[in-house]
Amino acid sequence: MTQILTVPTRPFEGQAPGTSGLRKKVKVFQQPNYAENFIQSVFDVAEREPGAILVIGGDGRFHNRTVIQQAIRMAAANGYGRVLVGQGGILSTPAASHVIRKNKASGGLVLSASHNPGGPEEDFGIKYNIANGGPAPEAVTRAIHARTQEIDRWLTVEAEDVDLDTPGETRIGELIVAVIDPVADYADLMEELFDFAAIRKAVAGGLTMRFDAMNAVTGPYAVEILENRLGFAKGTVVNGTPLEDFGGHHPDPNLIHAKDLYDLMMSENSPDIGAASDGDGDRNLIIGRGRFITPSDSLAMLAANMGGAPAYKGRLAGIARSMPTSAAADRVAEALGVPCFETPTGWKFFGNLLDAGKVTICGEESAGTGSDHVREKDGLWAVLLWLNVLAARGISVDQLAREHWARFGRNYYARHDYEGIDKAAADVLMAGLTDGLPALPGKSFGRLTVRVADSFSYTDPVDGSVSENQGIRILFEDGSRIVFRLSGTGTQGATLRVYLERYESAGGLLDEETGAMLAEQIAAADEIAGIRRHTGRTAPDVIT
Repeated sequence: MTQILTVPTRPFEGQAPGTSGLRKKVKVFQQPNYAENFIQSVFDVAEREPGAILVIGGDGRFHNRTVIQQAIRMAAANGYGRVLVGQGGILSTPAASHVIRKNKASGGLVLSASHNPGGPEEDFGIKYNIANGGPAPEAVTRAIHARTQEIDRWLTVEAEDVDLDTPGETRIGELIVAVIDPVADYADLMEELFDFAAIRKAVAGGLTMRFDAMNAVTGPYAVEILENRLGFAKGTVVNGTPLEDFGGHHPDPNLIHAKDLYDLMMSENSPDIGAASDGDGDRNLIIGRGRFITPSDSLAMLAANMGGAPAYKGRLAGIARSMPTSAAADRVAEALGVPCFETPTGWKFFGNLLDAGKVTICGEESAGTGSDHVREKDGLWAVLLWLNVLAARGISVDQLAREHWARFGRNYYARHDYEGIDKAAADVLMAGLTDGLPALPGKSFGRLTVRVADSFSYTDPVDGSVSENQGIRILFEDGSRIVFRLSGTGTQGATLRVYLERYESAGGLLDEETGAMLAEQIAAADEIAGIRRHTGRTAPDVIT
């Protein structure tokens, strides 16, 4: 029997998991005991039976392989019976969720910092997913954090590194380590959900696309599904090789970091649809020829049309969206006679709704969309649903958008990100906003009059848990709104996110420039929050 080694340690400050796990700079994780403390804290609080299955994988960023090897040894010491690890250490976040669910694992470690940059000087992260395949809920992340504050030892065994590049099984004491194909199970699931025959027919009939994998995890998945199984031309997937530093690029599928794709799609010789995904494969970008689709609109348009995919025909139970996401999905839900749930930001808040069968599709304005097939947002799933809709209806992205707005009206929407601002200044800004909420109703900013101003609180309709202080909402009499949040996905400084929204009814101005339509809301946001005064910034770093 392999001897278990006990390594003494001390707590590190700041190991509280954020909305998507613990994220820090690589150099922080490279400190002796740092990653081990967090992983051991997960193992100490995780619910599991003796000999349980653990899934491990990540987005291929720098430091993944090192932490995976250590996590395997620690799993052996902590009584796990089987570890499933993606070949090369690779598993997209949605694929990891599927592997957990399919194999009835007790949970999984997803090693990723999502859309954040990678490399020796950049970001790293560890997230724990529970047995339903979804991110650990707040009760579990609070317990993990509490354990990190008192931890005094971690457990491991002496063992050679596992060959992560060769599929097959090896043993470390009583632990079986299985290196699995990271793509096959996920690709098979997608073929069950969607009408691949209809998409292949559309491709044979001339449907073209460009998919930018951003040198991140979705490259192998996209090549297998889009090119090999659906028949898109070789080279449809660009930047398809996962690299430890994502080729020096920022793997965030927005109009700044995927500008090459946007420029192509706005050109005369563009393909019919352009798409991209992020570092760990859970986000998506959709651009038609000459038409960018916001993530909020994408959620609403997919919800309105998803019955065309075999797995979703006649079974839209409900829609869920994060609070900062536009109300476009609410209008679809109302028209279709299904509920729409407004949750805090963070996919973990959708888990209970999905498990309870209350919703079928969920989405966040930060380019995350998914369904009840897994318990994570899923970038390629969203792209495939778009392809299924286009193929089933014989329609272009632009035509679908215009038809949708003509029926439901249009929610003009944008997110302004102020990145890397001083944390103290950001906290003062948010504290001032919070303190000033009672005085805002009835106050006017230009032509906008405040109807409601509050700090968003959410009561989970399944378990009754309450999550408070989830963002500042300013709702105006004309139906427009502004939301202020500090992001929980960065690794240094603070990111202030300002969400701006204006609704135009079906008979209104439906094809105008978004910035111009939101000019009054942009001005009001600065006046209400004092963004320039507190941050010194005269413009956001990123607009999506």
